[in-house]
Amino acid sequence: MPIKNRFAELQGEITEWRRDIHENPEILFETHRTSALVADKLREFGCDEVVTGIGRTGVVGVIKGKVDTGGKVIGLRADMDALPILEATGLDYASKTEGAMHACGHDGHTAMLLGAAKYLSETRNFDGTVVVIFQPAEEGGGGGREMCEDGMMDRWGIQEVYGMHNWPGRPVGSFAIRPGAFFAATDQFDITFEGKGGHAAKPHETVDTTVMAAQAVLALQTVAARNADPVDQVVVSVTSFETSSTAFNVIPQTVQLKGTVRTMSREMRDLAEKRIKEICNGVAATFGGAAEVTYYRGYPVMVNSDAQTDFAADVARSVSGSCDEAPLIMGGEDFAFMLEERPGAYILVGNGDTAAVHHPEYNFNDEAIPAGCSWWAEIVEQRMPAA
Repeated sequence: MPIKNRFAELQGEITEWRRDIHENPEILFETHRTSALVADKLREFGCDEVVTGIGRTGVVGVIKGKVDTGGKVIGLRADMDALPILEATGLDYASKTEGAMHACGHDGHTAMLLGAAKYLSETRNFDGTVVVIFQPAEEGGGGGREMCEDGMMDRWGIQEVYGMHNWPGRPVGSFAIRPGAFFAATDQFDITFEGKGGHAAKPHETVDTTVMAAQAVLALQTVAARNADPVDQVVVSVTSFETSSTAFNVIPQTVQLKGTVRTMSREMRDLAEKRIKEICNGVAATFGGAAEVTYYRGYPVMVNSDAQTDFAADVARSVSGSCDEAPLIMGGEDFAFMLEERPGAYILVGNGDTAAVHHPEYNFNDEAIPAGCSWWAEIVEQRMPAA
């Protein structure tokens, strides 16, 4: 089945939804306007059930097929939130909210899933139930986790769940996916080195935290270089180095480091946390100071289930003619929480030659809408075919 003609007909309408959402971005769980728009559209489409407030501001819509002989239930998820970035696209429909923009294409994801929901509500050409999931706070807030903790999977009996993300640099409407670990676990650390501040002319009377912390920055790179198996993936990045004094002639009492850790397995995640704490405490002790390491576990590794990945790739090939193998991605994705609860798969759809996601000049490519909507609809109709 190629791209469905119905989505070519609906593309203009879906584009209008997308651009309205783009013009009115909302961050983390503050997706009140977007959530209301989504809920209103789902009711307008004739969904059998529309529930708001799941995961604080998430929205769930239920669409029943023309028959239900086996009780099959599939979940389809899109994220709704924007980023705290000042938009620099110059678009007619650019963000009207200072310091917020849809720089990752969640406006497109939401609009495409709305388009699929409209089509599925019209046709109902499947045997079972589809649950459309509109999630807040993907960008660091863990909205997927909160929707799961609200009992979403059990409440609607979801058996499989599928997600999608646009991908700049890939041809518009093309697809890529991989089984197993796909997006990395994303953790953060906050390290405070405590020494003895003093006059820069008398370093022998101090315990120099700047030297201490600088040594730690270099030593932390040995987690990847000397502790990890070379075939495993781990990235340790120190992204902030802040001393307690900015004066030219003062050796600071404290230095604070912040950074992130990206891993592709639970074992490597555990190892990275253990070694970061050991290295910082060891370096601090060597110089006569102390270190306090706070390690925050963020999103887990996002793991695609084998059978569902094969199926999702077959559906993508039926829509676009091909589906490539995606690379490992060291960015995080909180769809991981849903895949921890249910088997499923996450796919990339090409956004063309655009700025990268999280860039102030990024924009979702509306030409990808028919392919994305068709993939959603075919997931349902091929996984739950009507007799």
